[in-house]
Amino acid sequence: MPTPQPPSAPASPEVIEIERALNRITYLSTRARQHDRLMALAGVPLDRAAVALLRQIADSEPLRPGELANRLGVEASHVTRQVQQLERAGYVSRVPDPDDRRAQRIELTPQGQEAINRIREAGVRGMQAALNTWSPEDLQQLATLFHRMVDDFLAYAADDEAVQEVLAAARPET
Repeated sequence: MPTPQPPSAPASPEVIEIERALNRITYLSTRARQHDRLMALAGVPLDRAAVALLRQIADSEPLRPGELANRLGVEASHVTRQVQQLERAGYVSRVPDPDDRRAQRIELTPQGQEAINRIREAGVRGMQAALNTWSPEDLQQLATLFHRMVDDFLAYAADDEAVQEVLAAARPET
């Protein structure tokens, strides 16, 4: 296994191309028009922030709002507003936190699970149409490499957070 390069080393041409491709994918997948099309296909009238929150809740156990905010990289107040809107629309509910009865966790309602299933199905159908000429082997290789990349990104982020905590602790107080 190759040794990771320090962040100060120049990026390889391959990494530069990967970064460019990821930026293109991100841009294309997060355009408002693309989101509106996906919501129309799914029959779900939600904005992008609400969909991101529903996806996060669907992919985990019920979480406290603060943990949802951390996982999404947003302020807790943003999650609180989104949860209130999703709760009024019947997509999520609050349940007692089994570890602390004073706290609450957010979980999907059956309507919220149905909505996220429809959103995912619409997204998968679009992806299937776009990649319909790819061989099953190519699709499997891409999926494997994407999962590996995400795992490495998460490990790097965790290492970076640990380094930042050590640096912060080592700073003299003023």
